[in-house]
Amino acid sequence: MPIKPSLEKLLDRRVFLRSFGSAAAFGAGLALRDEELEAYPQNVQRNSTPSELRITDLRVVTVTGAPSTCPIIRLDTNQGVYGLGEVRDGASKTYALMLKSRLLGENPCNVDKLFRKIKQFGGHARQGGGVSAVEMALWDLAGKAYGAPIYQMLGGKFRDRVRLYADTDTSPDAKEFARRLKARMDKGFTFLKMDLSIGLVEKTPGTVTQPLGEPAGPNVEHMFTGMEITDKGIALLCEFAAAAREAVGMEIPLAADHFGHIGVNSCIRLGKALEKYNMAWLEDMIPWQYTDLLRKITDAVDVPILTGEDIYLKEPFAELVRAHAVDIIHPDLATSGGILETKKIGDLAQEGGVAMAMHFAGTPVSSMASVHCAAATENFLCLENHSVEVPWWEDLVTGIPKPIVEKGYIRVPDRPGLGVELNEEVVKRHLLEPGYFEPTPQWDKEGSHDRLWS
Repeated sequence: MPIKPSLEKLLDRRVFLRSFGSAAAFGAGLALRDEELEAYPQNVQRNSTPSELRITDLRVVTVTGAPSTCPIIRLDTNQGVYGLGEVRDGASKTYALMLKSRLLGENPCNVDKLFRKIKQFGGHARQGGGVSAVEMALWDLAGKAYGAPIYQMLGGKFRDRVRLYADTDTSPDAKEFARRLKARMDKGFTFLKMDLSIGLVEKTPGTVTQPLGEPAGPNVEHMFTGMEITDKGIALLCEFAAAAREAVGMEIPLAADHFGHIGVNSCIRLGKALEKYNMAWLEDMIPWQYTDLLRKITDAVDVPILTGEDIYLKEPFAELVRAHAVDIIHPDLATSGGILETKKIGDLAQEGGVAMAMHFAGTPVSSMASVHCAAATENFLCLENHSVEVPWWEDLVTGIPKPIVEKGYIRVPDRPGLGVELNEEVVKRHLLEPGYFEPTPQWDKEGSHDRLWS
């Protein structure tokens, strides 16, 4: 006489038949043994029940030295699953904490809904860091809940590994600067960047003209400093570019950044002088807000012009693309609004024939968010890495093959969510302040009448 199936077995059988359609299955002659039915539920993703997932807490730790100060947030849930995100380097953790009361009790899998709820609390540059960090953590949670890597939830990937470009520490000695760039190349990087600041030459008499007396501070925009570079200054900066090209050759892309707060006409003159070095791009020559002036530089110089690391949300990027003000856009995912918003930025740029490089300076958490976005965006060019000289950078996380950066690339992880978890022991060694994801009840009820319409 057959043994009566247990209640659990009956329930599992019922789940299986509901999932695949009992009538169709058995109508096709499907017949499964009890042991096969028992094996089926063991392969089901049971980390969470997505429809019942709810956010219960938002906590923060701040890592320092990777390469700068980087707050990492953790969104906890009622099912023990959590998501990681990262506030933009150098930004206040408060930008994320103030969002906690707007998130408690919400289902983190409703990523776009929650992003629309909180995006009004972000802003350009570091002020977009809180919203962007939360958006990353929501995607990490959704991926874990559904057992899928983030790139898959964005529509799949265009590439299995993501090309990096490495910024390079400056030196007042052009030959030493060139040697450092060549060392990047020897490590396997296939895209390089150097800083060509007037700071390299301004102590040499006759290189820069500017008003006498108190110099303009760093918060004065380029067009209002009265500072212009001379022919002598341009020639000296070109010596750095020439030495770099001599060291690395003409075949590898070489970009330039951090020119200083010089006027628009100086930017054009310097850009023209750099044309013969076939630069990959000239970055942030003036503030991004001045669309018409950027277009003036772009039209005058036969070198790609790039901007975008301080822009929050896709609308300002759309204006730059429509105006043909730049040749390449350069969002920082930890500023721009997070993973999905940055993919949207890339897609709208592609429609205008504009490529997307990505700025990044932070821990592997934000790096992996950028990697997923880059993998899912067709017109992606390369992703920045500022941590080549930080020996413990990749030790901050687990769950991913090491080295994370290999011959100038990061392989796209296939694990659910971001694909990494924090290495608690290593993180604790590099905290700005003591404590590890301490409770934040003081932010539970912070709020106001947030609606933007009457």
